[in-house]
Amino acid sequence: MADDPRAVAVVTGANRGIGRQVAAQLAAEGHRTVLAVRNVDAGHVAARDLTGDVAVAPLDVADPDSVTRFAGWLRQHHGRVDVLVNNAAVNYDTWQDPLGADLTQVRDTLEVNTLGAWRVAQAVAPLMRHPAPGRRIVNVSSESGSLTSMGAATPAYAMSKAALNALTRLLAAQLAPDGILVNSVCPGWVATDMGGPAAPRTIAEGAASVLWAVRIPDDGPTGGFFRDGHPLPW
Repeated sequence: MADDPRAVAVVTGANRGIGRQVAAQLAAEGHRTVLAVRNVDAGHVAARDLTGDVAVAPLDVADPDSVTRFAGWLRQHHGRVDVLVNNAAVNYDTWQDPLGADLTQVRDTLEVNTLGAWRVAQAVAPLMRHPAPGRRIVNVSSESGSLTSMGAATPAYAMSKAALNALTRLLAAQLAPDGILVNSVCPGWVATDMGGPAAPRTIAEGAASVLWAVRIPDDGPTGGFFRDGHPLPW
């Protein structure tokens, strides 16, 4: 219901891995939680065992029309958004190097990981500009995007996450007067489908890093880059 005053949380790419775990926690804590997914059938499977008020909605962050439809659905069904977790991401391109990179793959990675988050933020931010505590945008980034430690590995992914960090700074500056905090979070190397089974961190540990940025108080940091609540170098 659009007049329901309960906080609304949107998590993109929420049908598996860190996104699903973040959505599960937010729903269990009482948020009306939206799993925004490209594959609605997979989204319903992901939502099946979650407790709380959970909805599944189609969203392809690389498709401007899909983003527009999604924002309209949010306005109609919820009327507000309090938390946006930009989690959708693709293409951890371990097989590439900068000089040999397939630039079509680079473009496709930027389209989802950077421009996708930007599109969703543009569409959803108007629904966040209401007076309420706890309004947050969390961009799920990666230390791969840190210029301080960046090497030659995963060039498409690293570029996309460095640009996502820049977007975080831009959005944080613009939304500060509205009291909306915007931060980037690196969940670490997590044993997801993308991270692979050799990753040392569990999905729960990665999600906890993201949830920290959702739960910070209203006088907490904005425009920062964190893992496990600790700043990372840009």
